[in-house]
Amino acid sequence: MQTLQKPTVQPLPNLVPQSGLRQLINWIARPYAYLDECAAKYGDTFTMRMYGFGNLVFLSNPQAIKEIFSDKGTRFDVGRGQDIIRPLMGDNSVLLLDGDRHRRERKMLMPPFHGAKVKSYATTICDITQETSRRWQPGQQILCGDVMPSITLEVILQTVFGLRGGNRYQQLKSLLISWLDMTGSPVGASLLFFRWFQQDWGRWSPWGRVLLQRQQICDLLQAEIEERRAANMPPGDDVLSLMLQARDEDGQPMTDAELKDELITMLAAGHETTAAALSWAMYWVHKLPEVKAKLMAELEGLSEKADPLAIASLPYLTAVTSETLRLYPIAPIAAPRISAQPVTINGHTYPPETFLTPAIYSVHHREDLYPHSKTFRPERFLDRQFAPYEFLPFGGGNRRCIGYALAKLELNLVLATLLTHHSFKLTSDETVTPRRRGVVLATSNGVPLTVDSEVGR
Repeated sequence: MQTLQKPTVQPLPNLVPQSGLRQLINWIARPYAYLDECAAKYGDTFTMRMYGFGNLVFLSNPQAIKEIFSDKGTRFDVGRGQDIIRPLMGDNSVLLLDGDRHRRERKMLMPPFHGAKVKSYATTICDITQETSRRWQPGQQILCGDVMPSITLEVILQTVFGLRGGNRYQQLKSLLISWLDMTGSPVGASLLFFRWFQQDWGRWSPWGRVLLQRQQICDLLQAEIEERRAANMPPGDDVLSLMLQARDEDGQPMTDAELKDELITMLAAGHETTAAALSWAMYWVHKLPEVKAKLMAELEGLSEKADPLAIASLPYLTAVTSETLRLYPIAPIAAPRISAQPVTINGHTYPPETFLTPAIYSVHHREDLYPHSKTFRPERFLDRQFAPYEFLPFGGGNRRCIGYALAKLELNLVLATLLTHHSFKLTSDETVTPRRRGVVLATSNGVPLTVDSEVGR
């Protein structure tokens, strides 16, 4: 009987020679520029050893990404590779689970975020955007970094919770804004990356305030959950109602702890990321006259009562938002896959406990896929269709963002609604660059705009 030989483990490729602390500081302060420098020096596969983390092999070869994304959860752990967000999201977040628990939780969460259910949120998104912008007057200055989060948070509160006012709604809204702001700068983000900062010395310490406000949010969520159950009312269309009804294969519902952690994950991940992408989209549309002209020509061809779903599927609008997510993806990397055994990817065999890290930003800046990759050019998404391992703003495989369909719908509809009701111009000629906000990247100046006029439609 022939015995199978174990693959021979090879040395980790292209070790970045800087100290682990210097690597981590670069990753916190300037991740995109740092990835560009490493890719230019070491190619599409290199290894970082950042302080406090394991061996991180960054991969931007499409074939390697394809092989990683094709795994069904047998060769890699993923959840424990995202421990950096555990204090925020909670132990029960689907982002932090592996194996059977991950499959169970993801299956229970999927229905509200796909198909007809997502499409049913389209009118709500348009209404929220119009209500927010209705108060703007010609000559008024707005900051996208403030406006977009207010829109996306309102969308989350209405579509996920079905909340449209009241004391609990106001408390949740205020707490979430304050809580996310605590890690919303490169300095604040250090609370997540440097574990020694995570000392709870009460409400007067930075980490103590993070934990206190998270608990206050959990208490409000618990009260909402209990009230929904006690009311015994017919379920609504919001995500929380559907989550309360969800059952696994054994007929078991989610526990209260699971519900709260998943809700916090949706609030944090679905609100900040979409808002940052919308700010970038508004910047590029108003920075580049030819892009704005093409987009407005497409939008002006709509009837006054156009179906929101027809708007969301417009080709050039979709190309603009796709190019926005390509040029500066909100997350620079997809969830690292930790090899549970020796694993061969694209011909290279890695040892156990290697963090194989799909570098979203670096894939999106491969010149063989995206010529002149530093240029904002929506037409590239009209010229060809990219594979899931070539364009991956929401990650991929069995860890692709559950809310990606809602995020895409929201990006297109918010952008289209704002542009068809108002005319804007950039307030400043300042070049906007990526700036860290927690574990994601946003705009450096918030993108200030002047409301030029109101479009009568």
